[in-house]
Amino acid sequence: MSEQMDERSYDEYRVIEDLGGWKRTHSCNELTAANIGDEVLLMGWVQFRRDHGGLIFIDLRDREGLTQVVFSPEHNTDAHERAHAIRSEYVVAVKGVVRARPDGMINTGMKTGEVEIVVDEWKLLNTSDTPPFAIEDRTDASEMLRLKYRFLDLRRPVLAKNFILRNKAAQSVRRYLDGRGFLEVETPVLTKSTPEGARDFLVPSRLNNGEFYALPQSPQLFKQMLMVSGLDRYFQIVKCFRDEDLRADRQPEFTQIDIEMSFTDEEQVMDLAENMVRTLFKETIDVELPSEFPRMTFAEAIRDYGVDKPDVRFDLKLQDVTEIFRGSDFKVFGKAEVVKVLRVPNGGELSRKEIDEYTKFVEIYGSKGLAWIKVKEDAWQSPIVKFFSEDEKAKLAEITGVKPGDILFFQAGQADIANTALGSLRIKLGERFGLIDEKAFAPMWVTDFPLLEYNPDEKRYVARHHPFTSPQPGQLDTVSEKPDEALARAYDLVLNGNEIGGGSIRIHTPEMQEKMFKALGISEEEARSKFGFLMDALKFGAPPHGGIAFGLDRLIMIMCGAKSIRDVIAFPKTQKATCLMTEAPGTVSSRQLRELGIRLREKKEA
Repeated sequence: MSEQMDERSYDEYRVIEDLGGWKRTHSCNELTAANIGDEVLLMGWVQFRRDHGGLIFIDLRDREGLTQVVFSPEHNTDAHERAHAIRSEYVVAVKGVVRARPDGMINTGMKTGEVEIVVDEWKLLNTSDTPPFAIEDRTDASEMLRLKYRFLDLRRPVLAKNFILRNKAAQSVRRYLDGRGFLEVETPVLTKSTPEGARDFLVPSRLNNGEFYALPQSPQLFKQMLMVSGLDRYFQIVKCFRDEDLRADRQPEFTQIDIEMSFTDEEQVMDLAENMVRTLFKETIDVELPSEFPRMTFAEAIRDYGVDKPDVRFDLKLQDVTEIFRGSDFKVFGKAEVVKVLRVPNGGELSRKEIDEYTKFVEIYGSKGLAWIKVKEDAWQSPIVKFFSEDEKAKLAEITGVKPGDILFFQAGQADIANTALGSLRIKLGERFGLIDEKAFAPMWVTDFPLLEYNPDEKRYVARHHPFTSPQPGQLDTVSEKPDEALARAYDLVLNGNEIGGGSIRIHTPEMQEKMFKALGISEEEARSKFGFLMDALKFGAPPHGGIAFGLDRLIMIMCGAKSIRDVIAFPKTQKATCLMTEAPGTVSSRQLRELGIRLREKKEA
């Protein structure tokens, strides 16, 4: 058949067939030189089609990879003639013999690059419209377009590999925990609203008009119930829901590896979790993590890195220079609660435009500006240097060890803002100057968190983790008398600047739980209304218990080297919590609302 087929003959060869008993023998990423001479049957999508005059080539793709397929008029005239109708993303099944590729045609970048299949027979299983973007790893399509056609986006090899890895990771976790006596137990998805943290997603009840379920932010209370129930060791790979503002690493629905143990302490939980992560990395991506994860207290993390999830793949540290400038003529520093500085070796090459961009960046964290000094051979260059005394300059140089070519960045003011702003800028600068080894994995534990933190908006103390976290031994009175000094029996596992897991030893006596609620400003009536079933359970011989939960999505994102958590969730939401593919959330009928006893307030016109 000629390439100039008329429309009739083209349609004649686009007849869709059924499988007719054909069964795949291999995936499209399985055949090697060891299979030469084998008769095989592959099925998949057409990645590319190339007509080289006499021969027609296609790259056949499934989730595992690609195989080159050849239609030859000398081998099978009919199969070759019909192959003129094949287009990209058509679904085909091919039956043929594996042969070696000709000299000079080997593709070392493919696992199947030494071989090809010469076709004896083939079936057209379905046709395809022209996709709205190329089904390739490198695409210039916007994320919005790819999310609208997510079912096509998932065909791209880079995303398919993410979900293959995610599956391997989940199975590794299950094997590990099953081998250590853990039971996988499902907990309810429709539960009671206990708003103490992020906003709940609420679900109206048709059978109980005017009342609502909540989707669980985590299985926290249920897993504690399971410990009271005597099931001893529980885990679950579970969906959780939080109605919060989104970022690149957050979604309204996400997945946790949830773990709880009875008769345990911090060391046992951390040891189990550490070994699980080490096993997971080895089995899934063949990476050997350190035999022992380093540890750092919360206070040390804030002091040296400004944040409680430090990225320790590079060595830049913040330094506290508050005392140097106490009472300084430079009032911005002299009256500040804290003054922190970050020295960037050889950072003096930064342009004023870049510094201005960094100034805008720190404003995200509540900072009112970014002070800086460029150190030259013969002078310090900065708008603020003229306000410094010679003694202040000398002490600053001694503490920071600054050298010509360096730049110093400062944050002054409220401690939490100064630390967070400068700590976050540290990451940006590490990326800018290539200080971070993107292929490295640096896990570490952060311990000794504050139990409570003051919320100025609510004018009360709130739990830093959750209200069921136990204070450290001997600090029961501290919770009520000096709440800002109380430390929690809590621990976070941090990887490359991301919190991948967090947990604590729980309160297991009603007396301590009541004291915690009181410190949080939760009245006895409110505690009974929200957490009555927990308070009842603690009265019936609750064992000491604790656990940890890992963010599976974030963990997989890091393991894959993905830039967004959306790249490891099959059908993610946008930053406005919408699904572009299904157009959720959407409106519902008046009848449905009446059944639920709900009336919507009319929107006000702009």
